[in-house]
Amino acid sequence: MTVITCVEDLRLLAKRRVPRMFYDYVDSGSWTESTYRANESDFQRIKLRQRVAVDMNNRSTRTTMVGIDAAMPVAIAPTGLTGMQHADGEILAARAAEKFGIPFTLSTMSICSIEDIAANTKAPFWFQLYWMKDRDFMERLIDRAKAAKCSALQLTLDLQVLGQRHKDLKNGMTAPPKPTLANILNLMAKPRWFLGMLGTRRHSFGNLVGHAKGVNDMSSLGAWTREQVDPALDWSDVEWVKMLWGGKLILKGVMDVEDAKLAANSGADAVVVSNHGGRQLDGAPSSINALPEIAEAVGSRIEVWMDGGIRSGQDVLKAWALGARGTLIGRSFLYGLGAMGEAGVTKCLEILHKELDVTMAFCGHTDIRNVDRKILLADAGACSDALRVLKGRGPPSPCAD
Repeated sequence: MTVITCVEDLRLLAKRRVPRMFYDYVDSGSWTESTYRANESDFQRIKLRQRVAVDMNNRSTRTTMVGIDAAMPVAIAPTGLTGMQHADGEILAARAAEKFGIPFTLSTMSICSIEDIAANTKAPFWFQLYWMKDRDFMERLIDRAKAAKCSALQLTLDLQVLGQRHKDLKNGMTAPPKPTLANILNLMAKPRWFLGMLGTRRHSFGNLVGHAKGVNDMSSLGAWTREQVDPALDWSDVEWVKMLWGGKLILKGVMDVEDAKLAANSGADAVVVSNHGGRQLDGAPSSINALPEIAEAVGSRIEVWMDGGIRSGQDVLKAWALGARGTLIGRSFLYGLGAMGEAGVTKCLEILHKELDVTMAFCGHTDIRNVDRKILLADAGACSDALRVLKGRGPPSPCAD
């Protein structure tokens, strides 16, 4: 029996149980994968300041994200093809998030549809939207999200062109998998996954097939998707989405201070510092290194969140200390989903919360809302680089150059 103690244990179990093309889809980045790796490794360079003889009773990690109560500053990120990690994956992840008390975000490129999530959960969820050339389809997607009572819309800004992901190209990744000999042999070697897929009718992109004009099956979906990537997205389009949606708007994919200022000016409610998990511009800085300057510039005007590289509750605490008032997790929950289904997502959330709670206590705090950058030490490269913008502020011993 496998003893699960950390997210890495879930990753290793998912690698054994999920077909290679879908595991690789999650566990990869673009080109050389340098940004993908930096997202995770730069967290490890940031060191924490331990405190003692502090009353550590009555700890709380509770907060809000765009007005939504959250058991910790963590939300499930929108991830494409979640239902290919495990049968009905989006439904299972949404249920786990609802029970744990954190927000769940459904991707446009999900296997389960908006209506599937609404029918299988009670808590309002968030919906993620890509900017596409087919404006009529976008309007209908937004209307469907409204009908499902989604409480916030996430607009992804960093997919105007597609990054090249070598593993996906080599694997010939599709949903459902093409019936090649290599794929068939690999699927037969994953009996848990295979039997789960036999028991569900959800095998394709539930928000697209049968909804987008001319997309009635997988053969027509591929061509339609390639045509929909729109490099012409600009800030007037963001304003159009905000007007059409009319509710809480989250802008995902900002890595530059000037863009963050424009996002704040757009009237959005939150901005996510994100490099798309290292899946777009290889060679971009890690999200955690980009975070402090953006939080310093616009954090008083708009909620600043981040995603990319979070594999532990310690990472969540470090992000909070550097100015993030929320974090999104993608790969971490997907590892849990691929490993153990809904129980695996729950296990992932329990692990992150335990690590966050205990680390916060060791740093001398009982309420996450009181945590700031003073819990970080300045002798670690990533921390010093990230906080160069804050030079001269705060006491010399915590993380401030």
